[in-house]
Amino acid sequence: MNKKAVVLLSGGLDSAVTLAVARRGGFNCHCLIFDYGQRHNKEIGSAKKVAQDLGSKYKLVKIELPWKGSSLLDEKVKLTESLQTKGRNEIPATYVPARNIIFLSCALSYAEAIGAKAIYIGAHQQDYSGYPDCRKEFFHAMKPVIAYGTRSGVQKNKIKILTPLLHKRKAEIIKIGNSLGVDFGLTWSCYRGLSVPCGKCDSCYYRKKGFIEAGLEDPLLNKPRRREKK
Repeated sequence: MNKKAVVLLSGGLDSAVTLAVARRGGFNCHCLIFDYGQRHNKEIGSAKKVAQDLGSKYKLVKIELPWKGSSLLDEKVKLTESLQTKGRNEIPATYVPARNIIFLSCALSYAEAIGAKAIYIGAHQQDYSGYPDCRKEFFHAMKPVIAYGTRSGVQKNKIKILTPLLHKRKAEIIKIGNSLGVDFGLTWSCYRGLSVPCGKCDSCYYRKKGFIEAGLEDPLLNKPRRREKK
């Protein structure tokens, strides 16, 4: 695999499947894992394990967002629960201001530096329609940024942003990952850093729903629950 790709790896099942898809496409994957001050570092540990399990290199990038502006960054702000009962046009409190713009900018810089021709991101808009930076319109808008704001773009050697999961349902994503041998037991989706998923946040809701619809068992739910400190 001589062709290189940068893969944004969060530790969740979507990014894990995206990494597997990129590897299936014949790419030598270089993962970026971000420590941006999120509530817990459990997902960072999961991302490292996923990268290692799928035989990919990774870099941990630390970014400080002192202004916060999200329940994922500020423990004083209540986490979104049961998003399915709320208005579909509502932007949840878990939205991190301009997060994907920041992450993709870092990925673009990294891709130029190492000569990668593609950037993979595991965004999908159907379940998480409340996030403006997970929509097709956003990724389409990034194309002229690359074309006019980078050396690669000016030299007509554009770097592509690939979103293989964008229009897929969670169950479809899980089935794809299962067929590619993704170990979902290494992933972490919950917004809380407990020993097992909380089962209450919207991320847990969609993950559980996806596994049920896929007809598969979530390996994280088989782990014994420990008493958590409040």
